Amino acid sequence: MEDAGVGWIAAIVIGGIAGWLAKQFMNTDTGLFLNIVLGIVGAAVASALLGLLGVSFGGWLGYLVAGFIGACILIAIARAVRPG
Repeated sequence: MEDAGVGWIAAIVIGGIAGWLAKQFMNTDTGLFLNIVLGIVGAAVASALLGLLGVSFGGWLGYLVAGFIGACILIAIARAVRPG
């Protein structure tokens, strides 16, 4: 979390916002806790994937963008894996 330039509390808040935005964009029904988890884990996933391409985000806005992209990726993977 420190690499992104945000602390733990900020990561939780930004992760929650990113997860909520992904929830709205992907039209899924997740709760507050899962939104936060999706945003934080999504930011880590997106940062790693985009880092392979030489793209890096910094600060609050970058963490929000990475969290949104990553959360959307995680939601799409969950939909692909989940039966039905």
